[in-house]
Amino acid sequence: MSLTEGVQHKRSHITQTGRIATPPGNLPTSSRLQETAHNGTTSDGGVVSRRLAVTTIQYCRPDPTMNSMQSGRSTLPLAHPSPSSPLTASSLPGELTDKGRDTTLALGTRLRNLYVDQLKFMPSLISDSDMIYLRATPVARALESVQQSFWGMYPPTARTASFPPPTIIVRTAADETLYPNEGSCRRFAQLSSAFAQRTAERWNETDEMAYLNTLISKWMPESSKRVAVDSHPRLSGIMDTVNATLAHGPATRLPAEFYDPKGRAIIDQIGTEEWFSGYAESREYRTLGVGALVGDVVSRMVGSAERGGIDRLTKIDGESKEGGRGGAGTKEIKFAMSGCHDTTLAGFLCSLGAFNGEHWPPYTSHIAIELFRQKNTPPSLTATDSRLGAAAKNQSQGWWAALFGAAKPAAPTSDGIGRRSVGELSSEERSNLDGYFVRLRYNDRVMTVPGCKQSGKHLEGDKSFCTLEAFKAIADTFTPKNWKKQCAANLDESAFPAAVEPAGVL
Repeated sequence: MSLTEGVQHKRSHITQTGRIATPPGNLPTSSRLQETAHNGTTSDGGVVSRRLAVTTIQYCRPDPTMNSMQSGRSTLPLAHPSPSSPLTASSLPGELTDKGRDTTLALGTRLRNLYVDQLKFMPSLISDSDMIYLRATPVARALESVQQSFWGMYPPTARTASFPPPTIIVRTAADETLYPNEGSCRRFAQLSSAFAQRTAERWNETDEMAYLNTLISKWMPESSKRVAVDSHPRLSGIMDTVNATLAHGPATRLPAEFYDPKGRAIIDQIGTEEWFSGYAESREYRTLGVGALVGDVVSRMVGSAERGGIDRLTKIDGESKEGGRGGAGTKEIKFAMSGCHDTTLAGFLCSLGAFNGEHWPPYTSHIAIELFRQKNTPPSLTATDSRLGAAAKNQSQGWWAALFGAAKPAAPTSDGIGRRSVGELSSEERSNLDGYFVRLRYNDRVMTVPGCKQSGKHLEGDKSFCTLEAFKAIADTFTPKNWKKQCAANLDESAFPAAVEPAGVL
């Protein structure tokens, strides 16, 4: 059954990384990497707006030519030029370079080609961003990635003259779940440290590590001459620096030995195991690492199915968002975009059993989590009841509404069924999920969740279209009930499960 004939696109969530940034400094770096950023505006000339809670501020790169307040710009400390390091346009550590900004802008253009031009899912011209949910981590490059991708999807010619600055939701670092948050989750820090140590014990004395030492140990610092998983710099840090130089051309390159194909393959294999094997083996690792994020995404998809596509107040990040144009939550959310990190993407896919055999995520990677509805699927009972209830309420307001105006709709009193596990739902509540399907795409490749391959858990004829009920049931197995509370639990327990707990299955 073809996509256009069998199912209709209902919702998309794009989770992306734009990790082309200044190298971490584990190896000698080239100043050319830091000289590839300019000031203040996006690639198309727009200025990003950022909202943290309810405050909107202007965000821009500091101006390297002056250290004074300018219109819409904050005064920030700047590097002082020296004869050996002239002051040029530069990117600060963690920011996107121009290469990163160009590639994330291009990602947005590709998203427009798919969701606007081909599928006709999103409008070609918008006057506000109310139907689009934008979120980023409190890391500069993640925010810039969302900014650039949004402008690529909706360039100036696709926005009306009165288009207001879009809202980008940013949580505090202590509450952030768009990346595996070791800094705010003690138990996850324990787990990740244990799996990293296991990787070191497995690989440090192998022939593969000996091969890496013949290649690059001569450039290691005197205090840590031997290359190892847990050397200083760590092997994964060396990988980051090599990848950053590869992304920016010959002028930034390290000695040729760092690009040896066999050596790079070994580094990639070890790095992937060190950072992501926990998701494939441990339910607790999945729960604390990306479970809250997966739960957020699934909850929004279930809410969309439950509401039957009715425009209404939508809960965003646990708070009801009303208000002016450009603010999330004033319309039914059709498209969500989150700026995150490579560890987010791989952790997300690993937790669903869809990352087997993959390499470390390339720069500007993205995951698309798409919700489809089968044609001729009737509206859910919940949605129908909402329509009837709204009509009855309008009729009951009578002369009072005529004199003083209709009352504002109340915020939902319940989060619906999105955060309740499938096993807790009644048959009537489960029926709200019927006819809906979820598909994963990673860098424009369709991925399949193992637990969705079983009969009755996917669209007939295509195992990549997982039923929403099956997808939710799999996500439920590692969605935390209380992330912060679980982060403080089991601190005296072993980091490893008694037996491997496979990902992506029930």
